Amino acid sequence: MRTKTGIFLGLLIFVMVPSFGQMVSFSLQDVVAMAKEKSIAARQAVTVKETRYWEYQTFRSNYKPQLSLNGVLPGYNKTFTQVVQPDGNIRFQPVYNNNSSLNLSFSQSLAATGGSVFGTTQLQRFDDFQQKFSLYNAVPFGVGYSQPLFQFNNLKWDRRIEPLKFKESEQQFIESMEQIAIQACEYYFDLLLAQVNLQIASSNVENTRTIRKIANEKFELGKISRNEILQLELEQVKAQKASGIARRDLEISTLNLKSFIGLPQSQTVTLQLPFSTIAMDIQTQKVLDEALLNRSDAIAFVRRMAEARRDVEKAKGDNGLNATLTAQIGFSNSQTTVSSVYQSPKDQQQVQLVFSVPILDWGRSKSRTKTAEANARFTAFAVEQDKQVFHQEIVTQVTLFDMMKDQLKLTSLADSIASEKHQIAKDRYVLGNLSITDLSIAFQEKDQAKRDSIAALRDFWLSYYKLRYLSLYDFEKGEKIQYQPQP
Repeated sequence: MRTKTGIFLGLLIFVMVPSFGQMVSFSLQDVVAMAKEKSIAARQAVTVKETRYWEYQTFRSNYKPQLSLNGVLPGYNKTFTQVVQPDGNIRFQPVYNNNSSLNLSFSQSLAATGGSVFGTTQLQRFDDFQQKFSLYNAVPFGVGYSQPLFQFNNLKWDRRIEPLKFKESEQQFIESMEQIAIQACEYYFDLLLAQVNLQIASSNVENTRTIRKIANEKFELGKISRNEILQLELEQVKAQKASGIARRDLEISTLNLKSFIGLPQSQTVTLQLPFSTIAMDIQTQKVLDEALLNRSDAIAFVRRMAEARRDVEKAKGDNGLNATLTAQIGFSNSQTTVSSVYQSPKDQQQVQLVFSVPILDWGRSKSRTKTAEANARFTAFAVEQDKQVFHQEIVTQVTLFDMMKDQLKLTSLADSIASEKHQIAKDRYVLGNLSITDLSIAFQEKDQAKRDSIAALRDFWLSYYKLRYLSLYDFEKGEKIQYQPQP
């Protein structure tokens, strides 16, 4: 296999497009690495990962203490206002005052209960400019607790689901990078095959030219017919036409690869033929185990079931029966100076129960609950089906990978045989004991065998990178695939 690789390298490495830039030789691994680093798809994947990271940080902030300062400063007011008199008449009284306030408050949500602990300190100043007096009102310290009753606890379920979604997004990023590797591999072999086709076409043009020269000499000696000369002329025209098509395909494939991996179009590159084998034995069970540990789909199975259970509980909680109990204790005072308002404050207690009870909803709550339960059962069936597809896809891909390794050996042998057969056919034609038809067949078999060899190499590497994608495991290094870009 390595001998074959050396032969191919000698045949296939050449400048792909005319350019004045520095020539650089790339392996398959080089192209994949550049695609993961510089391609637009990679930058999009990093951006999505960053977005998911900050969304998760937003979620985490909901469970941390919140501190805020609010107020009205100043609260100046000079106008006429409507005042209803005891007899029901309305008079417009002049108002000329300032009513300013500051409030420093904190709150802490409790995921276990869905309630919140809160505290506050307040200071209010009122100035009446007409009667020329000021008044202060303060709550030096107040603390309380608010608890929803008989309601859905969104905080509890978010605490279960959001970490799963974040972990899922992290694995989705790795999957995106491996998808980029697969696409880069496809572009790489598109170009490599175009490169091979051009080499084949150029070689065929030269071979047909040489053989035609020999044939013309035979024709002058009367050893071959005019029909054979015309057949060779036709073969030469076909070879020249194939060479033109190959150059066009090469240009297109070159532009596609450069655009995808982020190379300037002026850059001149060559491709190296990748090794056809990897010293590793991939077991189906190993791939399955790693996939269940690493893939976002495996996390999504758990997340989808948790969301279904959450929706059922939410439907049961949103039954129209709502109540919120709020209790607060602290101190308050009102004085004419700031210093005195904090001296000997008075006790402050507040208790409040706010509720809403549906009297008649015509079965709406029951219907929503039954719908959520039916959706949960459907989700369970869908997840089970997706697990089976997940398992089957991995088994199929491992089987395909093993087949590709066998195909590589066969196509390599076929390529060697076809090349030798072609050389023998050329020699026999020169000696005059082979027909032009048999020579043409030998040409075609040689060209097809070489293309089949590249196609088998392409299938092998695509299969390998798909296994990496399905398992998020590097089988060459024997470790999990990880990327560490930080937002």
